[in-house]
Amino acid sequence: MKQKVIRAGNSTAVTVPAEFVRMVGVKVGDTTTVSTYPEKGKITYTFAGVRQLRLLKPPPKT
Repeated sequence: MKQKVIRAGNSTAVTVPAEFVRMVGVKVGDTTTVSTYPEKGKITYTFAGVRQLRLLKPPPKT
């Protein structure tokens, strides 16, 4: 999935996909823990108090 970096006032932002928000129950105003890994170009956001996602069986191999 690709997300675009956007301007948000005097800052930049990346939006959270609506499907993810619905699946885990994130709400506007919730807080997140941010872990950055600049050497890998990676940022991880961890949302506290979200619903556990159901594990699905992988589709059968054909």
